[in-house]
This record gives sequence, C-alpha cells and structure tokens, in this order.
Amino acid sequence: MSDRSARRVEWPTLSLIVLTYLAIGLGTTVLAQWSLTLAILVTGVAISMHSSLCHEIIHGHPFRNRLLNEALVFPAVGLIVPYLRFRDTHLAHHRDENLTDPYDDPESNFWDPAIWTTLGPVQQFALSLNNTLAGRMILGPIIGTLCFLRLEFRAWRAGDRAVARGWAWHLPALVPVIAWLAWVADMPVWAYLLAAYFSHALQKIRTFLEHRAHERARGRTVIVEDRGPLALLFLNNNLHVVHHAHPNRPWYELPRLYAQNRDRFLRRNDGYRYGSYGEIFAKYFMRAKDPVPHPLWKPPAE
Repeated sequence: MSDRSARRVEWPTLSLIVLTYLAIGLGTTVLAQWSLTLAILVTGVAISMHSSLCHEIIHGHPFRNRLLNEALVFPAVGLIVPYLRFRDTHLAHHRDENLTDPYDDPESNFWDPAIWTTLGPVQQFALSLNNTLAGRMILGPIIGTLCFLRLEFRAWRAGDRAVARGWAWHLPALVPVIAWLAWVADMPVWAYLLAAYFSHALQKIRTFLEHRAHERARGRTVIVEDRGPLALLFLNNNLHVVHHAHPNRPWYELPRLYAQNRDRFLRRNDGYRYGSYGEIFAKYFMRAKDPVPHPLWKPPAE
C-alpha cells in the first residue's frame, strides 16, 4: 500500500508547482529582458510542466481536497485546453478497454478507416505527416487543437453541459495570464504564444506512441525506460503502463513501482517497451510508427 494515505500533503508535487510558476514568472520578466530566445525556451518548458502537473491534479494530488488541488493550476497558462475538459476527457481515456478507439478514446490518434477514405489528399497527407515524431511536434499542436475544438463544438451542439461548463470556467482562468502579460511581463504576447506552442510540442513527444493498436487492451500501453530530462518533464508518465495500472499513485512513486515489478509490467503490456526517448527520436523522427486509420478497427455490430 502507498504511504500516500498517511500524508496530507505531497510535498514533491507542491514544491514542483511553486517552481513551475516561478519559472514562468522569471521567463516572462527577467529572462525576457536578457535573451528572448532563452525566455521562450524556459517559459515553454515551464508551461509544459504545468500541463504535466494538471495531469497529477486530475488524479488527486497533492492534497486530498479536489477543489484545493484544482485551485493550484487554475491559471490557464497553456491557453488552449480548459482544465475541466482536460479532466473529463482524460478520465474517459482511462477506460482501458477503449484505448485507441477512434470514437470512445478521447486521446486516440487513430481514425476510423471508413472516415479516412473520405478525406481529401491534403488532409490525408497532413495526418500522415502528423504520425511522424517531427510532424507531431511541428503540426501536432495545430492538428490536435483543431480536432479537439471540432469535437467540443459537436458536443456543445448536442447539449453536453460539461463542455459549456468547462469553457465557461476557462475564460476566468485566462484572466490572470492576460493580466500578467499586459501589466507585468516583459515578454511580448507573440513570444508567449510561441512558448505555449513549444510547450504543446514537447507534450506531443510523450503522447506520440503512448498507446498502440493491439487486440488486447492490456497490450496497448507503452513503457519508455527513460530517466532523463523528458521523464522529469512528463513526471514519469513515460512509465505509462504503471500509471494506467496505478492511476492514483504520485509521479515520484512510479519508478520504484516499475523497478520492483518490471517483468510483471512488461508481461502485462506484451513487451511494448523502448529504452529511451533517444531511441524513439532515432526510429520515428522522420518515419511514421503507425498508420492513421486504425489497423485493427472493427465497427460495432448494429
């Protein structure tokens, strides 16, 4: 059993939240006066860390109180995705039996083959390029945002109140970010937008091959045995099958859980493993890992 139940505060997570806001503050002020390029890079990494911390908040960290947790990441520093929509879609993604499903997994990058055949050549080319790591980082934030907004609009038109509520809360969450940029920051708005885009590109490295098409749900989730800067930026979510098996365990416990049960986890996911993100860059930076249409998709029986 985790010793989390004996703690009221998970200090590693809380400390990282404080450091993340400090990095955003310094990146948009002091560093922006010294080197705008460095400021964009530092701010982008910090915004990406904020996204990883939002993921921790969704799973009940660092406090026991959900509202207190969510208050910690209230400012929408990433600008695009409302936290409440991230929360709802991500929890839906944790229904492992639906992983990679083009319809029921909100985080799937696979398309229904029947829909794929109806797309024009430009759309097919862009989505195919998006299935290389380089394409995912360069085009992925745009493609992902457009697909997300399209689905959100459809859900809103269908009367989904959670969508309306999520976007309604997103507007006040943007206020502190806009106020900071307008009255405190030395970073131009265009540079902050570039930093936010860079942050999304970094997150695309993590999600690029987190899940594969596989007949069995347990074999769809990856292990990337990386312990470098990207593993820290992703809060050990590279050990993704560990997270799916223990979604309520904090990020800093995942490496120990994996080390203690490595063989069991690799049996669980049928050996879906990479040694590092360096290996992934070498294999897939300019080459697609998967087809866009789901290779194993079977339409539900009518």
